[in-house]
Amino acid sequence: MNFLELSALLLCLASIFSIINLRILKLPQTIGLMVLAIMLSLVIMITGLVSPDFLNYVTTLTKQFDFSVLLIDVMLPFLLFAGAISVDVHELLKDKITVLFLATFGVIFSTFAVGSGLFWLVEQPLFGLSSLGLSYVDCLLFGALIAPTDPIAVLAMVKKMNLSKVTETRIAGESLFNDGIGVVVFLTLLSIKIEGIDNITIQSVGALFAQEVIGGVLLGALLGFLGLKLVEYIENDHVELEVLITLSMVLLVPVISHVFHFSAVLAVVVMGLFLNQNIDSDKNKEGVQKAMGDYVYKFWHLLDETLNAILFILIGLEIIPILQNFEMSYIIIIFLVIVLVVVSRGIGVFVPIQLLSIKKVFEKNTALIITWGGLRGGLSIALALNLPDSIGEGKDLILILTYGVVLFTILVQGLTLKKIVK
Repeated sequence: MNFLELSALLLCLASIFSIINLRILKLPQTIGLMVLAIMLSLVIMITGLVSPDFLNYVTTLTKQFDFSVLLIDVMLPFLLFAGAISVDVHELLKDKITVLFLATFGVIFSTFAVGSGLFWLVEQPLFGLSSLGLSYVDCLLFGALIAPTDPIAVLAMVKKMNLSKVTETRIAGESLFNDGIGVVVFLTLLSIKIEGIDNITIQSVGALFAQEVIGGVLLGALLGFLGLKLVEYIENDHVELEVLITLSMVLLVPVISHVFHFSAVLAVVVMGLFLNQNIDSDKNKEGVQKAMGDYVYKFWHLLDETLNAILFILIGLEIIPILQNFEMSYIIIIFLVIVLVVVSRGIGVFVPIQLLSIKKVFEKNTALIITWGGLRGGLSIALALNLPDSIGEGKDLILILTYGVVLFTILVQGLTLKKIVK
């Protein structure tokens, strides 16, 4: 199956699933699509028991495209840019310290808490997993890939919760930035894994982290500033040009980032925030207006919804080869890791909020809402698939644990978030 046929199949499935969810399931779009994608996977697995050739064909089909590359280099920049231009940038700038502190502390704390907890569980004779040979760095890699929340899923849920503007902006901003921090932490640990601890120094780790973060932010700011000047020059008279400019810049960011080893995720978010600003329109005596026209926001909203639908179908299809390596003994450790991830997320959010409460006002139970609203998604799965084969059999366990956490956060936390908010 070539790229055109695969794209047609995914778009058709996305359309059909969206209609079924809208008319029958009537669940939030993210959750409904995830449920239907899992059902599709189970139908394929059951059909595979009768016809192994069919299952082999589907498995081969999913391996035709590199999911991790497709998501991180293609889909994620578009989805994050769409999310960044939908955030109230002025509210975000007022609360930038809060958002950055929540994103940074939360991701780093969760990485080491979950990684250390998983390493302890693997070493326990009760589970019989010590033979997998997972090292402490391998477990930290799992902690890093599961720490960042999925801004696509989070933003889709938050918009329907009727939260205050301040709380909504804090949740959305934290989710956008912790993706960038999470990817940087993951890549830093991956470098340690590949090069070996003996060849890694504190200086080299710090330099890599700084290059990814600072480079990504500066690249995003530079391209965002240039883009802002271009759309100001156009003055919303030619909206098709604004769409073309934003599309080309979002595609350009990963290309430049790969060359200079910057964080493309952070660069796209910062660029989106730059373009999502108001400009002074004294010339037309209209006061303040958006730098980009409404048509651009509608276009990116449409693209966001379309890619989001395709993403969750891909997640459902990617689970098929992983389920073939599933063992019943994994159920207990999946449950324990889910608890570990949720508790770590809670502490990683609660501590910064308590410290920031000295000078800032937070709504009651904000920490609980941000904790339970920390849905995981495609990014975690893409990073898990990107793990080196040198991890050995332990990679299958990490993939299964990642899927377990993703399914729990989207299906359980996603379905109960509205009740918790109320």
